[in-house]
Amino acid sequence: MNISVRYFASIRELAGTGKADLVLPDGATVESAIEHLAESDFRLHRAFAACLTMVNQEYVNREHALSDGDELAFIPPVSGGSIDTVRDVFSVTESRLNTETVQRLVADDASGAIALFVGTVRDHARGKSVIRLDYEAYEPAAEKMLAKIGTEIRERWTVGRIAIIHRFGSLEVGEASVIIGISSPHRGEAFDAARYAIERIKEIVPIWKKEWYEDGSSWIGSEADYQSEIRTLPPGDQPSN
Repeated sequence: MNISVRYFASIRELAGTGKADLVLPDGATVESAIEHLAESDFRLHRAFAACLTMVNQEYVNREHALSDGDELAFIPPVSGGSIDTVRDVFSVTESRLNTETVQRLVADDASGAIALFVGTVRDHARGKSVIRLDYEAYEPAAEKMLAKIGTEIRERWTVGRIAIIHRFGSLEVGEASVIIGISSPHRGEAFDAARYAIERIKEIVPIWKKEWYEDGSSWIGSEADYQSEIRTLPPGDQPSN
């Protein structure tokens, strides 16, 4: 199928054009269009991460399925600034997460290591079988707190680029709920920074999860909170793992 692509403002300057035509296979999504467009220039991946997307003048998420003749537009932040200077990415999204995309976002010629942490939905927790998770996020505050974590990382370690992206909405078993990418000149700092990031997410980022079981559901705090609660229970009341 054929779609038209529109670029505006800073992303138009980065792409070197305001319009482009793109041929995609049937069933392609906005995300797959992004992957195709950014194949030849990793800077576009970082730029697209900061953009909203519209199809036929309507805002859509990145899982939106495209149709022949659609117009896909990338809307950069309206507050100004050059999108080419985007260095770190802190985002919450309903779209599926992609490790290759995050790896490209943090790729840095000055860094010799990239650490990727992927948190996924497991099929059991607290002695029960889990069938899915629902994540709820206070989106603007969550992204602000993710950026705070990025600032804290830079105060502690020498790193190149940072990307922390967290899903919200309904997730099935096996799906990625969060991906953290850290590039650094040395692997030790990248590993340490990624570990720090996931622990801080559990402490300060306003994202909540609801576990669904065959016999009901429950809102859950962090694993650290849960383990603390378990230690205070009488031995006969502790759940089996």
